[in-house]
Amino acid sequence: MSEAATTTLSSKGQVVIPEEIRERLGLKAGAQFVVLGDKDVVIFKVLQPPAKRDFTALVQQARQVAKQSGVRRSDVTKAVATARRRASPSK
Repeated sequence: MSEAATTTLSSKGQVVIPEEIRERLGLKAGAQFVVLGDKDVVIFKVLQPPAKRDFTALVQQARQVAKQSGVRRSDVTKAVATARRRASPSK
């Protein structure tokens, strides 16, 4: 790790990541983070989307497991519809 830097929390809860750190890490506007907090420690972890080939391999693996488990496409469609009904606010 290199030199530490200081920053200030704004009234809107925003924190500016110092320029030197942004440049070193290659952070651009729109970068997303997981934020963890414990006592007086806050950690920002950069979220990086998986490479397309990794995502494709994950989908193939999920399909194999579903097939071995006897899960059908219609089962997934029904589960998604049920979850959406439960998540939508009551009218």
